[in-house]
Amino acid sequence: MCATCGCGDDAAALIRVPHDHQHADGHDHAHADHEHTHEDHHPHEHGPGADHVHVPATETVTLELKVLAKNDELAQRNRDWLAERGILALNMTSSPGAGKTTLLERTIRESGQASIAVIEGDQATLLDADRIKATGCRVVQVNTGAGCHLDAEMMYRALETLEPAPGTLLFVENVGNLVCPALFDLGEREKVVVISVTEGTDKPLKYPHMFQAAGLVLVNKTDLLPYVDFDLDRCREYIHSIHPGVEVLPLSVSSGTGLSTWYDWLAEQRRAASPAALEEAAGRA
Repeated sequence: MCATCGCGDDAAALIRVPHDHQHADGHDHAHADHEHTHEDHHPHEHGPGADHVHVPATETVTLELKVLAKNDELAQRNRDWLAERGILALNMTSSPGAGKTTLLERTIRESGQASIAVIEGDQATLLDADRIKATGCRVVQVNTGAGCHLDAEMMYRALETLEPAPGTLLFVENVGNLVCPALFDLGEREKVVVISVTEGTDKPLKYPHMFQAAGLVLVNKTDLLPYVDFDLDRCREYIHSIHPGVEVLPLSVSSGTGLSTWYDWLAEQRRAASPAALEEAAGRA
């Protein structure tokens, strides 16, 4: 069991999604259908089969800190690996149904960004990974079983399987959840939080840690504003009361409104993550 949120991680599995590509010999090759990789070579300290034990609160807090400290250490390893290759990794978070997968589908097809890859996180199924694969994008699926979030170890294993090329724009679609993904750093450059107008104006107040961690907030489904009880200005005020200065971008994946601004933001982030930009920033430091 996860010491931080109580979710189980014993059933986590990595699934290689088949993709066709052309080698230098001019022949198309398809990889194996799938590969399940359980956590045997990087076992967690809170491994499968562990009995639930009630412990004093002080001990629980200590254990939670150890779990998060270990995750942060692994996340820094991922961050260094990504930076060395000039890979921009964005951790896409939301509650279920906010529109992350649809946003990624349209972004892959229309943004003009070259070399995009995706890590999909869900408790079960290949449904979202299959949708991403249909765009022609390389994707790997991480099924977390009873787990409610991706962690840095899952990210590391997914990177090993996906092997993104230098300069790739890497989207990590986290499990639909506005709680635990806020606590678990994956080594990404930014967390992008997606909410929708169908979820209610007060989401930032209910889930402040997620909005505190956000590098960008996308408010999706604005085409539905005439039909739902959602106050965009007040929601923006709530977000800025929790995270002053964070950019809030209203958009509609369905109608396309606001997507050009999202694509411009991606292009700017990609320039900032390039090896030359990182080297220049290090020199100024």
